[in-house]
Amino acid sequence: MTDPSARTLLVFAKPPRMGLAKTRLARSLGSQAEAQRINRFCTARTFRAAVDPRWQTRLYAAPDRHLHDTLGGAWPAHVPRFSQGCGGLGRRLANGLREAPKGAVAFIGTDAPSISNALIWQAFRALTLHDAVVGPASDGGFWLLALGPRLRDPRLFEGVRWSHAETLDDLLGNLSGLRVARLPTLIDVDEAEDWAAYSSSRAMGAGSRWTE
Repeated sequence: MTDPSARTLLVFAKPPRMGLAKTRLARSLGSQAEAQRINRFCTARTFRAAVDPRWQTRLYAAPDRHLHDTLGGAWPAHVPRFSQGCGGLGRRLANGLREAPKGAVAFIGTDAPSISNALIWQAFRALTLHDAVVGPASDGGFWLLALGPRLRDPRLFEGVRWSHAETLDDLLGNLSGLRVARLPTLIDVDEAEDWAAYSSSRAMGAGSRWTE
């Protein structure tokens, strides 16, 4: 039988190295070095939130040749690592869903530095009353998706336009008819203007309220 208390968090990440991650940010900033400094900051913030005794954490890394890199501790050594596999993001997310242990599953990336373990815990708790939970991103995507123990259909990721202003809407279309809760909207740092907006909101101590 499925244990409803089982929770798994899948972190999808690329190594914070020049030319591999944050290429759009590097172009808009005009500096690869600055982009990777920001990338390491976002990665550190993500894993600070992701590692928690209330759930299991798995790192889904790409590309495969960097699966076992130490990266100066940027990826915690004690977090189990798995290959994202091949294909587009939808196919790779579906692969993670199929491989995850029975129970609730949540997906995050490393682009939203305002993430916290409190927000992740809110998502898992919300699954007691909802089928799914989404954390909207300011660019039209999402920084978190959590699925209840009975919602293990990889087809949920089909037909979604990834890295698009309608990404979240496409995903919500696939979740139509289900009980879906929403976390606060966070800034995904993909461009220089995103970093400026995050820095400004952090300086002002801005926050968002939980909504459903």
